[in-house]
Amino acid sequence: MVESKKQSNIENKTKETKTIELAVIRIRGSIKVNKVIVDTLKMLNLNKTNHCIVIQNKPNYLGMIKKCKDYITWGELNSETKKELTKRKDAKRPNLFRLAPPKGGFERKGIKKPFTLGGVLGYRGDKINTLIKKML
Repeated sequence: MVESKKQSNIENKTKETKTIELAVIRIRGSIKVNKVIVDTLKMLNLNKTNHCIVIQNKPNYLGMIKKCKDYITWGELNSETKKELTKRKDAKRPNLFRLAPPKGGFERKGIKKPFTLGGVLGYRGDKINTLIKKML
């Protein structure tokens, strides 16, 4: 009886936690980039600039994202933006999207500075949705 209660508690907790999806966009190219970072970007299927992938918020993905933080930007994806992305779905890879450069350009400081300092790179939270809408 005790084991069944523990098992039901574990099942309830897993049902309650929603899986947060992250959108990851490659911003910079691969010239003069360390081979380890290039391999990590390939594992994430981010082979070209302005490619976007949708992944789940798991520790193994977060480690890869942190390793490539100087070449990508990422944040939490909302359901509205995900619907717009899936309309432009590539048939070969369901979570990979090819985007155009953003209308109006990137942020003021360019693609070599982190988002916290007015650039584009790194974690940007919910503001990734506005960037994706500019790139659609």
